[in-house]
Amino acid sequence: MRLIPREEKFFQFFLDQVTIIREAAKTLHDGVHAGSASLTGAASAIRTLEQKGDEIIHDIFTRLNSTFITPLDPEDIHSLASHLDDVTDGIEETVHRLTAYKVEPIPPEVRELCKIVVACGEELQKAFEALSNDKPLLSYCIEMNRLEDKADGIVRTAIAELFRTEKDPIQLLKLKEVFEVLENTTDCVEDVADVLQGVMVKNS
Repeated sequence: MRLIPREEKFFQFFLDQVTIIREAAKTLHDGVHAGSASLTGAASAIRTLEQKGDEIIHDIFTRLNSTFITPLDPEDIHSLASHLDDVTDGIEETVHRLTAYKVEPIPPEVRELCKIVVACGEELQKAFEALSNDKPLLSYCIEMNRLEDKADGIVRTAIAELFRTEKDPIQLLKLKEVFEVLENTTDCVEDVADVLQGVMVKNS
């Protein structure tokens, strides 16, 4: 029995952030598979989701500053919320660059990377549901690390091929930036996994 009440709202905040990530990732995935013409609508929808994410992280930090007893160490709550927000920002930045740079056609590597981001969102959902229910979550962290490694390999190969075959330097720079933003997005997912593993160690 817990004698001292703790503020459990943070777990719901995390789940709300993950829901936004999953919706944004799916919107990006569907947009790049439908083709460049559909990306403007996807960009608008993702921008709205990103703004909702900003509201949630503001609520987290406000509550964190006014809560005496938290379910996790305050620095871990801050770190998890910040890294989750970074994932959303990465998705929004990807669709922004695809539309601003008028990337056409969408390279198959971009579609594959967007598929990985969707998979990352699914693993985040499982991990934070497990965290909320005090269940094991190591397997989800391992899978997030695996997905990040896979994305890293795709980006390295894609950029090497880009420098080998692309003759237009402007197009090369555009595509390189898109690849790198997607890679950074999966890096942010790995950052979340790393913090979760630290939380497990602290609370074991």
